[in-house]
Amino acid sequence: MAASASASSLYEVLGISASASFNDIKVAYRRLARVCHPDVVGVTHKETSANEFKKIHEAYSTLSDPNKRANYDQDLFRRRRPYGSSLSSATMAAAAASMSQFSGYTCKKWETDQCW
Repeated sequence: MAASASASSLYEVLGISASASFNDIKVAYRRLARVCHPDVVGVTHKETSANEFKKIHEAYSTLSDPNKRANYDQDLFRRRRPYGSSLSSATMAAAAASMSQFSGYTCKKWETDQCW
């Protein structure tokens, strides 16, 4: 499976799921490198395979580094979330109800809270 020019994520470039482990990422990269590396393909496909291999290598270098992957995942989540979408009112109400039960302070009288 070669990297798709229309792949919308680095995960799709490597043909893996977003929950893939480091080993899954490495296996996918090596599998694609054996097929798409410019030194492996025929003379007529060298330029297109070079572009595909660059995409594959970029995906691997980003997803194999835990810090880069975390940053990429955050950006990917933001891009895929529809603009203007917010949490549903039921979710917001549940969050507010759970927060109202604990404000961080115990119920004490004002006089006993003072340090005289």
